[in-house]
Formats: sequence, C-alpha cells, structure tokens
Amino acid sequence: MTMTRETPTHESRRRRRAARRTASAVFAAVLLSLGLTSVTVVGASAAEACVAAWSSSAVYVGGDRASYQGHNYRAKWWTQNENPAQRSGQWDVWEDQGACGGGGGGTPTPTPTPTTTPPPGGSGGQAAAPYVYPGWGNPPAPSTVMNATGIKTFTMAFVLASNGCNPAWDGESGLTGGVHAQYIQQVKAAGGTIIPSIGGWSGNKLGPNCSTPEALAGAYQKVIDAFGLTAIDIDIENSDEFENEAVQDRILGALKIVEQRNPGITTIITFGTSTTGPTYYGKRLIQRSKDLGVPIDIYTQMPFDFGGGDMYQATVGATQGLNAELRRVFGWSEADAYKHMGISGMNGLSDQRELTTPETWTKIRDWAKARSLARFTFWSVNRDRGCPNGGVVSNCSGIEQAEWQFTRITAGY
Repeated sequence: MTMTRETPTHESRRRRRAARRTASAVFAAVLLSLGLTSVTVVGASAAEACVAAWSSSAVYVGGDRASYQGHNYRAKWWTQNENPAQRSGQWDVWEDQGACGGGGGGTPTPTPTPTTTPPPGGSGGQAAAPYVYPGWGNPPAPSTVMNATGIKTFTMAFVLASNGCNPAWDGESGLTGGVHAQYIQQVKAAGGTIIPSIGGWSGNKLGPNCSTPEALAGAYQKVIDAFGLTAIDIDIENSDEFENEAVQDRILGALKIVEQRNPGITTIITFGTSTTGPTYYGKRLIQRSKDLGVPIDIYTQMPFDFGGGDMYQATVGATQGLNAELRRVFGWSEADAYKHMGISGMNGLSDQRELTTPETWTKIRDWAKARSLARFTFWSVNRDRGCPNGGVVSNCSGIEQAEWQFTRITAGY
C-alpha cells in the first residue's frame, strides 16, 4: 500500500485512522510525519508513488520527473509543453517509467525548478571554427594553419546529396576515402577537430532530397557516425531550403531526431540575415524551432552580402536583431540569448565586395567575445591569404593582409 502526505486540515482524522491500522501502517505514518512524501509498506505489491504532476508551463531538464495519467515519466533533456503521454516513444523527450499509484496531485516542482532556464547552449569547446573547403580554393595543409595560428577546429564544407537522400562531400565523393576524409584525418593527426557543414548556397542538397524528417535524420546520422562527430552545422540557404517552409520544417524535425539519438551533440543552424536581424524566413525558422520542440544549440547568422556599408556596424546590428528575436520567442534574457548565437563572417571582400579588414574582424571578435557568443567563424581559411586588388576569388581575400591573419584573430576568440 502506498500512502501520501495529506493536508493539515485532515491531520486529526489521519491520526484517528492511524491508531486503528496495522503496525506497518503506523510505521508508514510516522515516516510521513517526518516529511516524506510517500512510503510503500514492506511486503506490499503496489506501483511506485506518482511524483508531482506534469505541467505544460513548467520547464524540465534531463533527469526531472513528472507524473501524468497514472504514469511516471523522466525527462531526457530540456522540455516544456511536450505532453509525456504523447512524447514518450523511443526517440522522444520523455521516458515512460511505468504505472504509478497515488500522489502526483501537488504543484509541479521539477528539480531544479527555474522557469526561465533555456535549453543548454554553447559550442562544446568549438566556438572558434573557421570554414575550410578541401575541394576548392587551394586548400592549405591543416597542420600549417594550426601551427601558425593556434586554431583547433575547422568547419568543413560541404555535405550535399548524392543519388537521392545519401550524404556525400560535394555531392559526389561519398563520405570516406576522398579528399575530405583525408583532410579530416590530417586535422585529427594535428590534434584538431572538425564540424561538418551540411548544405550551403548551391548544389544538390539533402533537405529537398530526403522526403521525411526521419530520412533526413538518417542522412545526418551517417555523417556523424562516419567521423565520430560531436557537432554539426546545418547551413540552410537559398530558395530550396531556407525559403522553402516545408524543407525548413523537415530540417528542424531531422535535427530533433539527431539530438535524441546523440545526447550531448551540438547542433548549429546557419542562415542569412539583414542588417537589422533575421528576415521573415529567419524569424520563421526560430519560431518553428520552438513550435516543434527543437532545442537548437546555436543560431548563427551570416552578416554580409548587404550590398555595402560599415561591416562592423552591420554585423553588430544584425546580431543585436537576432538577440531580440530569440528573447521574444524563447523568453530568454539578453545574456542567455547571446549564449545561443554565432557570427559567421566573410574575410576580405565579400561576394558583393563589402570590405572586412583584419582590424574590423578584430573589433567584431572583441564585441562578440564580450557577450559570450557561442560561435565565431568566417568564410574561409582558403581565402585567408593576401592578394591586394585580387577581387572576389576562392584562394585569397582580395585585400592586403598577412597569411592566415583572419584565422589567427578567430583563434583568439
């Protein structure tokens, strides 16, 4: 038999009843008076007591428990307003711990109980991670750049689709055995790590080619498994992914499954912006990530290709706009929102010939560092070489600069 603590108005009746019960029940009552919320009498055959009832407005983090409709549930990760009875499948946020009896009627008090705690953000120690493209733009040897700059992590471009919903570097070379896999081996041999970037502006992408979130998650999982990754970057751009609402939702659904299958993985989503913050599609992406219950770790904007202007002010304005949008959607504080954000710039001349000098990039880095942004990166290491008046090309920045200067600045983040 399971007993639960009654309200003070019932205390006198409880004591009178306890006097007439068996010795074991009296013992349970004594324990109860000491503040225990439930006692199961030894030898009784009964379900575990129900813990505090689930509340749609409460925030639960991994390990918190709640009861709902006669069952106890345990949260696997951060959750809010996700019904345990409906979200307790193999890959869902709640674990059904079986039937319970009694209890569960009090005010929900998950442990810990803050109501404004955001899902865990951060970059898993990989905040400074400039892009490198092994298949283009005279890629430098990883050890050369790492030894010269102190950088430890690269974001590697790009995983695309091959023959339908199959991930492949550049959409053509598979995942292993090609130049990208060799580059990854070289990075690891030099003591570094990589974050794969899936998507990009052009090419045949996985988002449109994988018909369901489950299929897309399977493609992402192949990339994770192939290299034992701890973070992935989904570079969602252009009209086929970023501006396609069905594909946006599919990508978010896939990331939710990936997070469920890979506890602790860092999920990054990278997208374009205006000088004042997210565009319509950026705002939609953020709102839908909340609606679908997808705890994205880092929302990263690409603050360039505005057509001109002061790139420091444009980057700050775009980042402040993203911060405001995250606060609006999630109710986070300014500081918490920054911890879920990233900046992905373009060194030297951008596609639209906007100018970001090493001095400007240093100012941007220091501004971001002061606010503890979770990610700081640029496109790309291939271009991190000087070529004054060289234009917008794949293997240098188009400006006068020292070799690997932007990477060195980034490594100081």
